[in-house]
Amino acid sequence: MSAREFAYERENKNENEDAYERVREACALRDEWLAHALRARPAERADAEDAVGEIYRLLGEAPPRFVWVASPAAALDAVRDEPGFRAGLLRQDDRPQTARAWPLPDRLARMESDLRHRLGEAVAEPWTPPWSQRGPLPPGTPAEEALAAGWSVRRVLRTAVGDALKASVPDALRSTVRNSVGSVAGLMTWYGQHDAHWVGYYDVCARVGAARYRSHDAAELRLWARLARATGWWWAAPGLCVMAERPTAVRTEPAPAAVHGEIRLHGEDEPAVRFADGSEVYVLHGTVVPKWVVTGPTVERIHAEPNIEVRRSAIERIGWDSYVEQAGLELVGTADDPGNPGFRLSLYDVPAGVWGRRGRLLLTVNGSVEPDGRRRRYGLGVPAHLDDPLDAAGWTYGVSGRQYAQLVRRT
Repeated sequence: MSAREFAYERENKNENEDAYERVREACALRDEWLAHALRARPAERADAEDAVGEIYRLLGEAPPRFVWVASPAAALDAVRDEPGFRAGLLRQDDRPQTARAWPLPDRLARMESDLRHRLGEAVAEPWTPPWSQRGPLPPGTPAEEALAAGWSVRRVLRTAVGDALKASVPDALRSTVRNSVGSVAGLMTWYGQHDAHWVGYYDVCARVGAARYRSHDAAELRLWARLARATGWWWAAPGLCVMAERPTAVRTEPAPAAVHGEIRLHGEDEPAVRFADGSEVYVLHGTVVPKWVVTGPTVERIHAEPNIEVRRSAIERIGWDSYVEQAGLELVGTADDPGNPGFRLSLYDVPAGVWGRRGRLLLTVNGSVEPDGRRRRYGLGVPAHLDDPLDAAGWTYGVSGRQYAQLVRRT
């Protein structure tokens, strides 16, 4: 081997080792940000207020007066009747000509959106010819395997950090806040803990050397990072900012087939999220449900529930076999499941008085393993004219029963 070849090989080896180290560090930082997003302890109020005051200054506003409340539900009472918290509901012809004249919530939303756009441009991969592009990283690919297969550090970070945080944080926390707060026409969005998904991604990219931001963008990102680390949620208006404390308890479980640390909310026998004022949110395997689903599911309540996902969660609480018996469903037929060897398909007739219209219920077992190592049994509604369990299973995949019978394995 020539000296030049040896030097090239050593340089390439060092670059590869550096890439692996950067990705490992990024995944550790991702987990830190996920912990910030799920933190259940009192807010660091002084730090949060200082960061919000700086954001107001960037918007050309004086620091606001702060009102602290125990939960997002309590925050709704504080902002519901205050017009300053609402977006500009003006007709196109009546809109102010300058951004400075827009209501503060609109300007704040634009500030955040513009920052995320600029940061996104900074972490984007350089343009490459179409014939050299590898395309998106296949879902479920571990970070180090992706590097070994030739994907770039930035592409791996987008999946292992950005997508992983996005899968865990917005759905878990934003849905919780929305469930607590409800909907108020014109009320602008809230900010806080759930911002950890985008703040964390851009922060991690910078800290492992995968992105370099302009100085003012880096300064703004630090403000949002301080807030995501310091407090629960906050709502902004001229001269007033309502700040909600963090939860006192957050319960989660690993998401199915999690590769990059993804989680989902889950409280088996108690609220998944609880606040100091007693407000709480019940969640089963990522699905927000009414309290009765966890504490007292009955067939009568299940049949009166219009939401399909809530109904499914309640049935799983009492068990499918128990539900079938209590609901008086008649067995139509059973068959071995060719897409899931070792398990059976069961087809039941559902009278019109149960779901509001006549149908069929197909009971099957999930092809993939749940986080607790078990295979979940679940039911699928299928048309009433299907009499063969294989035809019913095929219908759920858009194929015939004969085609379904030829499957090697379903997921």
